[in-house]
Amino acid sequence: MNILPTIADSKDELEAIFRDLHAHPEIGFTEVRTSGIVAEKLREYGVDEVHTGLGKTGVVGLIRGKGQGNRRVGLRADMDALPIHEETGLDYASTVPGVMHACGHDSHTTMLLGAAKHLAATRDFDGTAVVVFQPAEEGLGGARQMLADGLFEQFPCDEIFGMHNTPNGKPGKVGICKGAAMAGAAFFDIAIKGRGSHAARPSDSKDSLIIAASLASELQTILSRNIPAQEVLVLSVTQLHAGSAYNIVPDTATLAGTVRYFKDEMYELAAARMKAICDGMATMHGVEITLNLRNVFDVLINDDELSDIYMQAAGDIVGADNLDPETAPVTGSEDFADMLRVIPGAYCTVGHAGTVGLHNPGYVLDTSVLPVGASIMARVVERRLPLNG
Repeated sequence: MNILPTIADSKDELEAIFRDLHAHPEIGFTEVRTSGIVAEKLREYGVDEVHTGLGKTGVVGLIRGKGQGNRRVGLRADMDALPIHEETGLDYASTVPGVMHACGHDSHTTMLLGAAKHLAATRDFDGTAVVVFQPAEEGLGGARQMLADGLFEQFPCDEIFGMHNTPNGKPGKVGICKGAAMAGAAFFDIAIKGRGSHAARPSDSKDSLIIAASLASELQTILSRNIPAQEVLVLSVTQLHAGSAYNIVPDTATLAGTVRYFKDEMYELAAARMKAICDGMATMHGVEITLNLRNVFDVLINDDELSDIYMQAAGDIVGADNLDPETAPVTGSEDFADMLRVIPGAYCTVGHAGTVGLHNPGYVLDTSVLPVGASIMARVVERRLPLNG
């Protein structure tokens, strides 16, 4: 590994920051402590401008290079945790019951702080680095909130880069998928209003639970009978809530879940079929069924040229043998996609030796990845804004 010197010298500091963030996780839009630490560190590192409060708890820093160029390159990291109770047994485990950094956003924040420290210390680039610390990535719309608050109007960027840690991978292995890399996502809630009865007289009811169970199965026909076989779409019903007693047929039931897709037209087809199925079931059973379907993530599309450049920067740090420039797209989602719809950029993954998957109460991040990620993010700025280039 060719870790950048400033970052190598800061290894212990970065690990301390990471451990502190991990022990004090905050759910999206409540990252007050986290954003305060970020702003404090950026000022300590000599970042030229530090702006807080964008997207409620977001932070943006500007670092000007030695050159007088007008181009700006953005770097983005997310800050929020998940509503999961940690079960790792780490000595720096979450101190907040029911909240955990189970996706490694604490590491992403730490990596970007390391990159910012290097860029502010060396300034070996011609232009401006814009470091964006985003709240509420986990389905709460943090990127959209920052965009609505004028992120790129206030802090224009010519391009922007992000990254995500990947456990169960070769440590230091950097991968990228050109084009559509991560799925768009929608969440849905379906409310069924039937008629309850005594469980001994179900004929008096319009049984919302039975209707909900049928509806959960019927929705799967969208995949098997409407979506072309060569297309990718996922529809998962993940919640069914009904009833409160052994001897009552419930009058209401609710379903919830998610749709994942890579093409807008496939999502629109699925959305139309979901509404038709709900309306049809309502008519068939004589009940009210309300569908609330809402897009929460766009499809993440990596720019081809910037993906290549990102891999070149990563290669400077981890070596060409540790690059995978043709990773497969994944049906997971990431709201950095919303920023990439506004300006071009790229999003890569960095492997580490953790053995438990993301969004798991036993997830542990291998902290040796911190200086690797920080160095890659700093290096892409230097490559895109070369002095005397």
